[in-house]
Amino acid sequence: MDLYRIILVDDEEEVRQSIIRKINWTEAGFQVVGDAENGEDAMEKVEALEPDLILTDIRMPYMDGLTLAEKVRQKYPSIKIVIFSGYDDFEYAKQAIKLNVTEYILKPVNVEELTAILKRIKSNLDEEIEQKRNVSLLRENYIKSLPILREQFINELISYPVPEETVADRLQEYDIPLAGAKKWVAAAIDIEPEEIRGSAMLPLHKEKDLIPISVMQIVEEKLRNYCRCALATSARTAAAEIAVIAAIDGENSQTGLIDVLGDICKETKKILEVPITVGIGHGCQALSEISSSYKAAVDALGYKAIVGSGSTIYINDVEPVSGGKLQFDGKDEAELIAAIKFGPREKIEEAVRSVMDKMSDAKVHFRQCQAYMLSVSSSIIQRIQQHDLDMAQILEEGEEHEDTFALIPKMQKKEDFSQWLLSVALRMNQVMNQERDNTMKQVIQEAKEYIMDNYQDPDLSVEKICRHLHMSPAYFSTMFKKETGQAYIAYLTEVRLNKAVELLNKTDDKTYVIASKVGYQEQNYFSYVFKKRFGISPTKFRGAKR
Repeated sequence: MDLYRIILVDDEEEVRQSIIRKINWTEAGFQVVGDAENGEDAMEKVEALEPDLILTDIRMPYMDGLTLAEKVRQKYPSIKIVIFSGYDDFEYAKQAIKLNVTEYILKPVNVEELTAILKRIKSNLDEEIEQKRNVSLLRENYIKSLPILREQFINELISYPVPEETVADRLQEYDIPLAGAKKWVAAAIDIEPEEIRGSAMLPLHKEKDLIPISVMQIVEEKLRNYCRCALATSARTAAAEIAVIAAIDGENSQTGLIDVLGDICKETKKILEVPITVGIGHGCQALSEISSSYKAAVDALGYKAIVGSGSTIYINDVEPVSGGKLQFDGKDEAELIAAIKFGPREKIEEAVRSVMDKMSDAKVHFRQCQAYMLSVSSSIIQRIQQHDLDMAQILEEGEEHEDTFALIPKMQKKEDFSQWLLSVALRMNQVMNQERDNTMKQVIQEAKEYIMDNYQDPDLSVEKICRHLHMSPAYFSTMFKKETGQAYIAYLTEVRLNKAVELLNKTDDKTYVIASKVGYQEQNYFSYVFKKRFGISPTKFRGAKR
């Protein structure tokens, strides 16, 4: 078993270094992957270092240990937390219990006591992981937790609209906890065993049919702590192995659901060493219409080639919101459009070849072939219009004002139509990729401008920017880092500190005034961040320049 990862948080460096030196971490089953001097600093490091355990003091500047524990519980519920404090205060202990803190111990930290606690936590973590990896237990749990009738009904819901009265009756009959929500959201989970890494394969990896069961167990366990939900292995499509329907009530939100699903992606990777990607559809006001949300979730999975796999993809982040979308009836048509949207060239050529092979194999009158070609070309042109692409740029020169019927001369020979379809499909793919890149660049530019206009606001958060941009925080954070090479908080800090340097050089404002002008409510925290970046305090920086 690998060593578990731990972050140590205390505002006194001496204390941190003393604990690090005194404990035999390897013997206790842990490795110290980082330390932080306050809660703010710790929250930034948790995202990057992905610890299994946080050991934190209570009393610290800027963000205390209990606030840190609360934020970690909200965003990373899988992480264990141990709080230590020099204050034997019952109120602190009571709050720690409420936050589901693993242990609460008093300073000074006793080496034997802390080592014993660490070994106990390691044992609990080992047991949790072993239970999730236990193949025979997974098989038994699977048989008990997924009755056939329940599975069939969830697959009916995600496949086509079901009458509302039928939905209400079945929910009650099968004891599925989805009734009476404000709205419902579907998600499609794609398991990617071909990306499994590691020198020693887990026993689970040798029994591929049990991997979806183990993933489903983790998803169900984590989701049910956040919302009412129902899961099933998806029989509807090969694009996803697991279907999820989540109920959104007053106590939770769609944004929160996306965050929880993102944490689940990390959890399955860490515990099972199995990467998953989660496509998330739009919200539905009626559970009977959830099949449209699930179709959108499967469509979102198609963007893995662009966004990347191993995390969540929300359909509204990657496709324009519109009143209606072109629906294709046939499997071949769906594959053609997917190939055009995502590429690469080989996939487009294969899809076009499949369209043409279908005609060759049909052995019908040529007029029927012409009707088929007309249907395909009509679908292509409607897709161009739907995505608001430049018709003249996509179609061949001289065809920019043609309608579908003007293309009929190209349908006299299947070879001509095949050549036309391939050339148009390739140009569509190129333009759509370019437009997608341009759109993201514009969004990031708008975000940068918004930051420049609002960096003075101490409450300027990812959530606030995303409300302005109408994007989900998880997708924005990923794309912002991809485009700028920096995390959002690092970029905002850089903007604020650059403005602070400018004010220090050009004005005689007091340090606390400059702190307020660049978005820091506390002068001390501003000085801490400034010194961390430049190596000296704001006051000494100004003195050195004069």
